[in-house]
Amino acid sequence: MTDTTANAPKSRSELALIITGVARDPLGLIGLLIVGIIVLSAIFASWIVPYDPVAMNIPDRLVGPSWSHLLGTDQLGRDTFSRVIMGGQVALKVALPAIFAAMAIGLTLGMIAGYGPKWLDNLLMLLFDTIRSFPTVMFALAVVALVGPSLQTVVFVVMATSIPTYGRVARTQTLTLRNSEFILAERAMGASTARILIVHMLPNIIGVLAVLAAMDIPTVIALEAGLSFLGLGVKPPTPSWGVLLKDGYVLIRQTPWLVVGGGLPIILATLGFTFLGESLRDVVDPKLRKNR
Repeated sequence: MTDTTANAPKSRSELALIITGVARDPLGLIGLLIVGIIVLSAIFASWIVPYDPVAMNIPDRLVGPSWSHLLGTDQLGRDTFSRVIMGGQVALKVALPAIFAAMAIGLTLGMIAGYGPKWLDNLLMLLFDTIRSFPTVMFALAVVALVGPSLQTVVFVVMATSIPTYGRVARTQTLTLRNSEFILAERAMGASTARILIVHMLPNIIGVLAVLAAMDIPTVIALEAGLSFLGLGVKPPTPSWGVLLKDGYVLIRQTPWLVVGGGLPIILATLGFTFLGESLRDVVDPKLRKNR
């Protein structure tokens, strides 16, 4: 019988092989390093920041970069470097839960649609199309207008609008696998639907969705920054890269370092996760691996 988990990691050793494969690719290694720095700085943000990111110090307002303040201070005297580090924590608090929740829900619904009866497939596809028919930004503005800006609101918006993407990918993969020889063999041996989906199909689908998730994280980070820039994201005085960009835009002539502090992390996060996602795709996808 065909190996049912040929395209997905089954153990720690296979996960180590994937990480090693990503690290051997120059762009993958760069992405891995950038993502690692962003994640570690977010985890240990409270120990890294030299100042309280929300503490005001009016006498030191709009101070330029120095050894005391690596990225200067803002209009309220708050240390920009500390706010950048804590802003990374906020960005990941939005991106990671929203993407993982969307992937879990989309994966479940997509597998049910691909393996279930035709009427259920049509119903779920109608649901996905309905959600995707709303532009993400307009949907976000509508939800924020109804319930108010908050971190939880942004997470909900991202999760809700991302579910159809993961659902469609999972459905396509399920439709491809459902008539495979090893699935037909499992059916002939009387395996239950739950066993077929969880034990045999899930490991072959999760790798594709993981690559998609890595590529989606910078999009979510940019969306959170955009909403915060418009005043519809996290509430002040919570540090956010979008808030830093907004302050930098208003004070661009006096404080160019605020724009750098808010914009550079977004650029680095986008590059890091994109490089990591592309390299991970090449390692996970056997067809692309053969062409390397």
